[in-house]
Amino acid sequence: MSSVRSVRFAVSIPQLDTTGFDADGVRSYLARAEEAGFESGWTIEQTIGATAMIAPLPLLAYAAACTERLRLGVGVVVSSQHDPVHLAGTITAIDRLSHGRLDVGISAGGGFRNFAAFGVDRDSFVSYFTEGLQLMKAAWSDDVRVTFHGRFRDLDGIDLAPKPVQRPHPPIWFGASAPASIARAVKHGDGYLGAGSSTTAKFAEQVRMVRSSLADQGRAEADFPIAKRVYLAVDPDAARAKDHVSTGLRRIYGTVADIDEVAVAGTPDDVIAGLREVEAAGAGMIVLNPLGADVPDDREQLERLIADVLPAWSFGA
Repeated sequence: MSSVRSVRFAVSIPQLDTTGFDADGVRSYLARAEEAGFESGWTIEQTIGATAMIAPLPLLAYAAACTERLRLGVGVVVSSQHDPVHLAGTITAIDRLSHGRLDVGISAGGGFRNFAAFGVDRDSFVSYFTEGLQLMKAAWSDDVRVTFHGRFRDLDGIDLAPKPVQRPHPPIWFGASAPASIARAVKHGDGYLGAGSSTTAKFAEQVRMVRSSLADQGRAEADFPIAKRVYLAVDPDAARAKDHVSTGLRRIYGTVADIDEVAVAGTPDDVIAGLREVEAAGAGMIVLNPLGADVPDDREQLERLIADVLPAWSFGA
């Protein structure tokens, strides 16, 4: 039985590159997602890891050339592991190539990450992240010549052009879980994106913290969208769907304990129920992330979602 659609749906963009980049498959997938009415397509970042994945921002530049309406997002870039001037320039380029269709998710990253590989001091990565965001916003400002004096970067009248299409900059979504990180997200960001690696119950706790921080900082909930990435698989055989998503999760996260608990998998009715729980937890947008072995698997999952799951929200109607 259909209900009034109250949540918006986005979808992941296939990034696996195990046997060579499937340009035709990705182009077809993007066309189908746009035709079906998804709001946006999203990538993830995994710079260090055993999984062969196309880097998120170059893939979004490719996606910009393959689409006309679909918004494009990355959720999230661990920006503490990037040079902020270069990152700001890349984001500007994609925003311009897409004619203003870019959303940018960022995170400071956790202390478990290999910061040494990026020349970043583990003891100061949060400060590096915060200053880097301030510098990126300065780079995106109307000032062609940018002056910025910080702890890690020093710019004195540096020419930085062009500027993003979206003003003052593309929407910035924060990925965060700890209370201090969530307060920082509300202070500096434009929206909150719950991680696919968190359970629905954990996401509900994070949403409560986001809303509390919004109230504390005097920001309106209506002006601060909340979303969540959801790893999923849908199949008439529930056991097969769960095996499928479990394999995909281990490909991304390895042997992390209890990682299977984050996914929504099973029959169409099972997946509808799981997504209803995510919506009830506070997601105004859900980024559906099918987990397949390759692009054809992702496309099959996309079609099953469109045909058997999303009509419960009058999707495409």
